[in-house]
Amino acid sequence: MDVYVAGVLWVAGAAAAGAVIGYLVRRFGKESEGRQDNNAAAGQVFTIVAGLYAVLVAFVLISLFDAVGSAGDSAYTEADALVAANWATDALPADTKAKVHGLAVAYVNTVKQQEWPRMINGEAVPETGWTQLNQMRQAVLAADTGSDSFLADRKTEATNQLWALYQARQTRLKTAGDGGIGGVVWFLLVFGGLITAGLLPNLFGGTRLWAHTLIMATLAGTIALLLFAIYQLQSPFGGGAMVPPDAFTSALERLG
Repeated sequence: MDVYVAGVLWVAGAAAAGAVIGYLVRRFGKESEGRQDNNAAAGQVFTIVAGLYAVLVAFVLISLFDAVGSAGDSAYTEADALVAANWATDALPADTKAKVHGLAVAYVNTVKQQEWPRMINGEAVPETGWTQLNQMRQAVLAADTGSDSFLADRKTEATNQLWALYQARQTRLKTAGDGGIGGVVWFLLVFGGLITAGLLPNLFGGTRLWAHTLIMATLAGTIALLLFAIYQLQSPFGGGAMVPPDAFTSALERLG
């Protein structure tokens, strides 16, 4: 299902539920319960609870936005390190250069064709990429530079870039396998949303039936929209965030 259609359904469903609850409470609730007399106290409680909930939602959303940005940056760091390692081997013996180049191209194809689809679905990636990275490292370490200081420097540079590639790869796979924000946080978000949009507004009195129904629908729809955004952003490589493998597409073009 398209992410925008899903979002509209989330908001519409929550708004409809909120409107129905608000209508039933105001239509069939007893006015003798004194809700209007409790508006001041209910307003203070609502301000505190809604404020705490807003802080929680803001903290989660900011953390997820940062995670999505970091995931994209990490992918570019990994791809750039791969290209730099390949370029550093240009001055090394021909067999080393050819082997590293072939492995670098194969590594990019592995990431794009095998790993990325699995990361989108939250699945474990195969060991192929690790094997290719290790083979590149072994090929560079086995290169004979003799007493040439320039070749030794190029070999060291290639090794350093492969280490940077390793670190960025670890970060990418760890981010893909984190599994979202966790059950405890989701409990706080959902339960807090129910209290903020479903319980506390019904403690107020004095508003007309249609106005109260509209307020309930607006609150419920807004909170559902925020929860939908959190749900879509919790996986940087899947959902609405969907960090694309553009960094590796560019790397493949530079590798030739």
